[in-house]
Amino acid sequence: MKQTIVKAAVWACALAAVACGQAPMAMGPGEYAVMTVAQTDREIPTNYSATIRGRQDIDIYPQVSGTIWQLCVTEGQNVSKGQTLFIIDQVPYKAALQTAEANVAAAEASVATAQLTYDSKKELFARKVVSQFDLSTAENNLLTAKAQLAQAEAQRVNAANNLSYTVVKAPSNGVVGTLPYRVGALVSASMPQPLTTVSDNSTMYVYFSMTENQLLNLTRRYGSIAETLKNMPDVQLLLNDGSLYELSGRVESISGVIDTSTGSVSLRAAFPNPNGLLHSGGSGNVVLASTFKDCIVVPQNATFEIQDKVFAYKVMDGKAVSAPLTVEKISDGKEYIVTSGLVPGDVIVTEGVGLMREGTPIRAKGEATAEAAASGEKSEPEAAAADGQNKEEAAVADTQNEKAAAAETQTEKEE
Repeated sequence: MKQTIVKAAVWACALAAVACGQAPMAMGPGEYAVMTVAQTDREIPTNYSATIRGRQDIDIYPQVSGTIWQLCVTEGQNVSKGQTLFIIDQVPYKAALQTAEANVAAAEASVATAQLTYDSKKELFARKVVSQFDLSTAENNLLTAKAQLAQAEAQRVNAANNLSYTVVKAPSNGVVGTLPYRVGALVSASMPQPLTTVSDNSTMYVYFSMTENQLLNLTRRYGSIAETLKNMPDVQLLLNDGSLYELSGRVESISGVIDTSTGSVSLRAAFPNPNGLLHSGGSGNVVLASTFKDCIVVPQNATFEIQDKVFAYKVMDGKAVSAPLTVEKISDGKEYIVTSGLVPGDVIVTEGVGLMREGTPIRAKGEATAEAAASGEKSEPEAAAADGQNKEEAAVADTQNEKAAAAETQTEKEE
């Protein structure tokens, strides 16, 4: 009887120890990271693919036919306006000019002879020696001689121009492009490829495009195209190697026509190029910054979308309440600029919103620990540690109980 009572007491203590170690904890609201909405300033850059062109890219074509007699420049050379680039064989054009000048001299002599004949006929007609027919014929011959002189003068001017065209000069300051034709090559005005290209690279034009909606957004923000050009911030140029060009540029023009095939509009920005780092024909990206003053900014991971509408969870009376948001179409991929749906002072949930439901109890992270410390209760990590300790104690108690039961069985066998 005594052994039975001892056994019952031992088992009762073991059960009590196990029960104490596995007692369930009361679950409160879930802990989530939250933020308080406030106004701030943001500058969001947007990249647009761009092509680089010189202020003037002038294709140089010959105006007369002939072989290249002299090449006066090299590829990549800086040239000034009026500097000689090529000389085409001048021999036939000099000969043509000499012929034209001789024709002019002959025409001048014919005019002088016709003038003398007319003056003589005029005197004779006054004396009634010759008829009116003779006088009129002399006058017509004079007019014909004068016309032939004018024609010869025109031919001389044309020959002189052709001779001058054999010296091909730079039409502006710039840099010489490739030279596909060398000395001895036959060239003409109808050739498909230019002799070279002279690019004025002192200021570079960078062309890029934006969508119709982006243009409408800019126009609404600044009021008109003219105000947009006046008030748009400076733009940066991201070069093809990923580096940022050290000098900023300005948008100078916006096309007034939208390309119907792409739905985009072309813009032109001008960048100074004092060191010649930019080259015509290059590519890059124009970085246009959009500045927002006193705006509300929220992380994109604090929002969720339903049917292309953006929502966030406000914390109201300790519960999550969904709120529809209106955001700017321009974003940096990390944050949204909120135009409506939130006001400064609102508290929103910033994590786990994708799995959250309407009315979920919310407790901001850090509040539970502070409340537990104030009330003397254990926080969640402390409770977990105590739970682990209780489980260890229960395991020890089970081991001791097994040993006691085995000892008791042995005693009964001995008896």
